[in-house]
Amino acid sequence: MPCEVASRFVVLYGSQRGQAQAIAEEIGEQAAQRGLEADLSCLSEKEKYDLEKETAPVVFVVSTTGDGEPPDTAVPFVRRIKKKTLRRERFARLCYALLALGDTNYANFCNCGKTIDKRLQELGGKRFYATGHADDAVGLELVVDSWIEGLWDAVRKALSEMAAAGPAVGSQQDNSAVILQETAEPSGLGLKLRHLNLSEPDAEASEQPILRSGKEKDVPGNAAVDASLTKSLPPLSESSLKVPALPPPYLSVCLGDEVNSVPPLKENQHEVQISRAVPLTRHDSVKAALLIELDVSDKDLPLQPGGVFDVLCPNNGSEVEELLQRLKLGQRRDHCVLLELLKDTRKKGAQLPAHIPEESTLQYVITWCLELRSVPKKALLRSLVECTTSGFEKRRLQELCSTQGSADYNRFIRDPNICLLDLLRAFPSCTPPLSLLIEHLPKLQSRSYSAASSKLRHPGRLHFVFNIVESPACPERPVARRGLCTGWLADLVAPVLQPYGGGPAPAESSGDAALPKIYISLRPPGTFHLPADPALPLIMVGPGTGVAPFIGFLQHREKEREQMPGATFGESWLFFGCRHKDRDFLFREDLEKFVVNGTLTHLKVCFSRDNSEGPGSSPKYVHHSLQLHSKEIISLLLEQNGCFYVCGDAKNMAKDVNEALIELFRTELQVDKLEAMKKIATLREEKRYLQDIWS
Repeated sequence: MPCEVASRFVVLYGSQRGQAQAIAEEIGEQAAQRGLEADLSCLSEKEKYDLEKETAPVVFVVSTTGDGEPPDTAVPFVRRIKKKTLRRERFARLCYALLALGDTNYANFCNCGKTIDKRLQELGGKRFYATGHADDAVGLELVVDSWIEGLWDAVRKALSEMAAAGPAVGSQQDNSAVILQETAEPSGLGLKLRHLNLSEPDAEASEQPILRSGKEKDVPGNAAVDASLTKSLPPLSESSLKVPALPPPYLSVCLGDEVNSVPPLKENQHEVQISRAVPLTRHDSVKAALLIELDVSDKDLPLQPGGVFDVLCPNNGSEVEELLQRLKLGQRRDHCVLLELLKDTRKKGAQLPAHIPEESTLQYVITWCLELRSVPKKALLRSLVECTTSGFEKRRLQELCSTQGSADYNRFIRDPNICLLDLLRAFPSCTPPLSLLIEHLPKLQSRSYSAASSKLRHPGRLHFVFNIVESPACPERPVARRGLCTGWLADLVAPVLQPYGGGPAPAESSGDAALPKIYISLRPPGTFHLPADPALPLIMVGPGTGVAPFIGFLQHREKEREQMPGATFGESWLFFGCRHKDRDFLFREDLEKFVVNGTLTHLKVCFSRDNSEGPGSSPKYVHHSLQLHSKEIISLLLEQNGCFYVCGDAKNMAKDVNEALIELFRTELQVDKLEAMKKIATLREEKRYLQDIWS
């Protein structure tokens, strides 16, 4: 008799901001629709799985954070499997597939997924399906959707092979088979997908064909000359659609009595007072930068210069009010939100959202718990279809979440950063219940900032710097808006903001009550800090607000030089850039003083808008400036074991600096590009090429 093929497989995820978890849950839900059972767990829940003994296929979904680091939930797992004492065949029974999430704006693309994949292979694990690498720079769904589509045949084949071979033998599928091929375009951001042996999945289980009726074909009013968020053009407007299956609801939400309580702070959260706020740019600068000083004199915060901390920020007040009114719950804002799991839910592993505290008011939940500005996922769009009464609006939402509408989804939702409120404004007949929003909106994330001061220079104080992010209006989002956290902070400090360029500070006669307070929490110590040996040279690259952590570095070095007059200190180079010398040269006076007193050996500044083009002109950007000092940089890094730091924009600056460094190594060492890249990779491995970058 043929052996009975099991239907169970394991899904493990490592997630920092919820993306990997959401994808893992989507795999679990699609599995159930296909008659498969996905055993879903977080990698941090080590008591729920045992890879050494696992007899079912295992699917990993892992993200990468920071400078190629594992997400917090995956750190212990990665440490365990990287132990050199593990025997080579530890995972000989393991049959697995892996989906890695990353962002090509950062140097170590999908590094966590690649690390896990490589180590599992070294320890005897066997792939039953080719690894996918999804790029958030162009849209995770470009790889994720196709990867999941091909997963089901691979899972069934692996289950069948494992059942036939017995519990001690894993799948023997060729590990070199490629199912998704990722090819970098010249920009480094493009992706091409090549599909091999992907049979069509069960359409009835995973997707629902939507046929356009003749009645819906003619849109009222004048014919649209171009597609938009709310209108499509042929062929999409006339196509049959494949839309995702409706995500199963899993929460029962009701409002209880009025309550007055505010959830207590978590153990690692601190309430701190803003003691000073200073503009760093002139009023006519393209970007407005602020320095904020926090009073942490009563806190024991082990934060080094360059260390990272999080600011807990609320959603925008007017957006919260607009959503409350749209939900028709404005009069019940002070009522307690009561959550329960639906007893008959079909959602696999459904849990109450941990980011919503008990006894929270509706106002608190919408203000502090849900990321209202997040770009809606297709699963949310699919659910909104069911809450929409207009046939035209319903059809357009179906298009935007469909396979055929992926280009429109990217163009009108993902690329312009459309949020839930933008959708509700564009589709007025859509009236979602509160439960749907709590199910689909991710946790409101805190925003990270680098310490721009040293405790040696400013005891009891903590500085940080930021640009006020401005997002202009666009057709999909007709209302301009500011960054969630930076806009909130700017409004918060406006009454106490000091004048640009000095001048008298605001009167303090009103007392401390006039100074606002915020909540912060510390992140685990990273590698972006001064070397323990002060004799090692520093090369710092930080245009714009990227200079912030280096101000802390230099303050620290200055004080160390005063306290240790006999010590040897290595050279320090700073490559800084901005648009205009007289408008946005941040910390100009401080930097010039560091040069005068010897703390900063070399200050190289470039102004991208002040310089004329042509031979003999000054360098325009920091990577141009680096190329002018190639011999010195090579000597500092290779002969004196110096450290190379980069802070700022990941999308352009950090890539340009990395390319300049490769060319610098290639030219000065007379080697080819591959060898130059190996030299730079060694610097990264030795933690001497460090980045604090953002997109």
